[in-house]
Amino acid sequence: MDYYGTLGPACAGEETLRAMFDEGMTGVRLNLSHGTLPQNGRWVESCRAAFARSEMAKVLSRPRLIIDLQGPELRIGALPEPVRLEEGGTVRLCGKDGCAHGDIPVPGILLETLKAGEQLSLDDSAFLLEAERRDGDGWRCVVLRGGVLTSRKSLAVLGREIGSPALTEEDLYNLDHAAEYGVTDLLQPFVRGAQDVRDVRAALSARGLSHIRIIAKIESMTGVEKLSEIIPEADEICIARGDLGNAMPLWLLPGVQRKIAAACKEAGKPFMVVTQMLHSMMHSAVPTRAEVNDIYTAVLSGASSVMLTGETAAGEYPVEAMRYLVRTGKEAEKGDLMKNE
Repeated sequence: MDYYGTLGPACAGEETLRAMFDEGMTGVRLNLSHGTLPQNGRWVESCRAAFARSEMAKVLSRPRLIIDLQGPELRIGALPEPVRLEEGGTVRLCGKDGCAHGDIPVPGILLETLKAGEQLSLDDSAFLLEAERRDGDGWRCVVLRGGVLTSRKSLAVLGREIGSPALTEEDLYNLDHAAEYGVTDLLQPFVRGAQDVRDVRAALSARGLSHIRIIAKIESMTGVEKLSEIIPEADEICIARGDLGNAMPLWLLPGVQRKIAAACKEAGKPFMVVTQMLHSMMHSAVPTRAEVNDIYTAVLSGASSVMLTGETAAGEYPVEAMRYLVRTGKEAEKGDLMKNE
């Protein structure tokens, strides 16, 4: 069983990372939607140094380093400063050029295909907009769910996918540097079918990186529908509940998660569960009872790994969050063994 944390400002210090490894963390994720592999190289070096001094180094030869690519996922661009979105107010979406103060830069393909009345989820549904009308080269949207928006947050049109290549130019650049930084696995976002995985595998092979494992993220209804063809192509499946939860009413998500887990178990394919496993620990030293039950249930369902994202990357209690993740998971592992005796 593997327990992963996500690298970020909250845990970038060597002592913090060492403490997380001492708690049982076996590897880390690096989200490359917020910078390239070389730009984040200092975090990787801190991770290596921390691991070498940790108790985990007595158990593992090295930690797993998972890079999370951009893939076809849409994100807003860089904002010169955070934008406050007031519920009931409006905001303008703009392209690469032509943005005014307070506008939100988005990919051009979104502006070209957006239709009035469509709803847009930002930052895993933390924000919700509704397209109202064309505004010059951009779109004017009504804010249905607001707050303070910062750069590079995820963006999705509810109920519709926007076609784009499996790998971006920046993804290919990061693969060019993967060997240099000792990457062991990659998370492939928004996998839409077997060909997406084959395209990534070909890109790895062309760079002499066939040893890197591909973890296919299922985070859209297309991915769910094409699961049977994705499973044989990937090395592992990731049930990525953030955007997957945007693709359906949330009350349907538990059933879909269970369906994916069952399909993986039947095929003998390892799978991981991610997103908001200990979300309350972004600001609390103790998780909710529901959260620890979620981890326990994920492990009992057969997950080969569980992962923390914002809890370690930007949360106030990264070490404590890892402690709860690992100890809850190990309790579930013990319970599963007892069941099989």
